[in-house]
Amino acid sequence: MGDNCCLPFSMGSVKTFIEEKVKGAYVVSLMIGSNPGDDSYNSYFMPVHKQLEMACALVSGDAELAAGFHAIGFSQGGLFVRALAQTCPGAKIINLISIGGPQQGIFGLPDCLGDKGICEEVKMLLDLGAYTPLVQNRLVQAQYWHDPRSPASYQKYNVFLPAINNEGAAKNATYKERLLQVEKIVLVKFLNDTIVVPRDSEWFGFYAEGQDAKVLALEESRLYIEDWLGLKTLKEQGRLLLLSCLGQHLQMPPGFFAQSIIPLLTPLPP
Repeated sequence: MGDNCCLPFSMGSVKTFIEEKVKGAYVVSLMIGSNPGDDSYNSYFMPVHKQLEMACALVSGDAELAAGFHAIGFSQGGLFVRALAQTCPGAKIINLISIGGPQQGIFGLPDCLGDKGICEEVKMLLDLGAYTPLVQNRLVQAQYWHDPRSPASYQKYNVFLPAINNEGAAKNATYKERLLQVEKIVLVKFLNDTIVVPRDSEWFGFYAEGQDAKVLALEESRLYIEDWLGLKTLKEQGRLLLLSCLGQHLQMPPGFFAQSIIPLLTPLPP
């Protein structure tokens, strides 16, 4: 949110670090838009399904990724890259890694990383009502706004998260099948996170319906118990890894990424 593919102190540095640690790796940092400025803007204002279509075209059209690839998403990108695995036939993901991704959405205004004007617009739109058509069609963060106190409104008006989490009465079998094709799903939760509210969302936990105090762990949720996305199957097979990380949102202590994430990026397909 507010970041882009190529900033040298964020995603650009991650790309460089992986290239240094995984010799011979082909690393792509996806740009959603025609330039880095568009990429940052689109992280607020391009509907998620359009971002997914663009990302799908990028990975499907890249011959270097045709044999399979590891996918890493940071913050809201962790949610979106998981959705990419479910919706993109050309995304042959080996290990799917979400670092601080709000898999069950958020119920609290995250810190805004954009310029002052963008941040003011984000707050204004959420204040108007996250589930109004204007806000749902305009603001990315509203599309994973999950109000546990109004489950009916969330189910009816949120245009992205309920569907991608297979919460409807009619389940999308393809979503489950595609996640089960991934070798491992790795979810990193930041133990001191105040940006993703609740932080348990990074492990698919969330507030119990009707209130915003008690949090249910993944294993207590219907999504897991009824295996809507295959997460129960993956966990029982040792293919769902839940990693915890001390620190604020995306603030990994020295050595965490190298020790916990880099080993998951090898070996690559021939």
